[in-house]
Amino acid sequence: MHLSELTHPNQLHGLSIQQLKQIALQIREKHLETVATYGGHLGPGLGVVELTLGLYQTLDLDRDKVIWDVGHQAYPHKLITGRYNNFSTLRQKSGVAGYLKRCESQFDHFGAGHASTSISAGLGMALARDLKGEKFKVVSVIGDGALTGGMALEAINHAGHMPKTNLLVVLNDNEMSISPNVGAIPRYLNKIRLSPPMQFLTDNLEEQVKNLPFVGGTLPPEITRIKEGMKRLAVPKVGAVFEELGFTYMGPIDGHNLEELIATFHLAHQHPGPVLVHVATVKGKGYAIAEQDQVGYHAQSPLQSGNWQGHAL
Repeated sequence: MHLSELTHPNQLHGLSIQQLKQIALQIREKHLETVATYGGHLGPGLGVVELTLGLYQTLDLDRDKVIWDVGHQAYPHKLITGRYNNFSTLRQKSGVAGYLKRCESQFDHFGAGHASTSISAGLGMALARDLKGEKFKVVSVIGDGALTGGMALEAINHAGHMPKTNLLVVLNDNEMSISPNVGAIPRYLNKIRLSPPMQFLTDNLEEQVKNLPFVGGTLPPEITRIKEGMKRLAVPKVGAVFEELGFTYMGPIDGHNLEELIATFHLAHQHPGPVLVHVATVKGKGYAIAEQDQVGYHAQSPLQSGNWQGHAL
């Protein structure tokens, strides 16, 4: 399947990991080509390609709702929700908006710009769902920079007080806002990411399991459950703040590993109440120059793009 054939995100269902990787490459190519020509945000969207594909594999987007925080993370979302063919109109008059826009698509559930709004919006939708007796999943995606905002912290405080309200928060942790993050919350997240036992589990457990003859190179969902349990035993303080605030914490997981993302999201959907999945990503992923200069390639104008559009992914 080619990216241009995707008019509905549910068309991703049933695709193999290899097919999803091809879609991911096409998203990055289209993203880069468009921003090079017309300008726009570059690094944020490149960093959430696998996160978006993995998450949408586990949802029914005819019913379930995904709320994106800071809309320029959502370029991949736009490309797989029927806007590929007119994506070249990005940020132009009467064209595709640079942020989420409810009147633009049935899949844009909240008009997100800047910032820290997705958990509040998602919690409101989840509470309304429960009051109306409806059944669908609500997912709020938020970056580690936006997590420092007062509205996000207020929403976490509220959600943790509602233990029977199912809400999935996906924390896209790339250690960046426009520039590197500062403050106590980023410092705490960094400790989680760099914990030596956590690094050992993340780097070694999967490789050892994949080498077993009965596994065959693919990590089964059961191993993801075991790994989450081992993380809790090995590093009791991992996610302790979120757990104390009433969330079931999972992570950190590799935000560019589709197998791990899909397995973890499936597991998260099975847990009742508020759940936070901590996903470690790289801003500008897949485009080496943007990975190396994450501040400079946060966004680009068409004039600036002449310096980089010839570089291959």
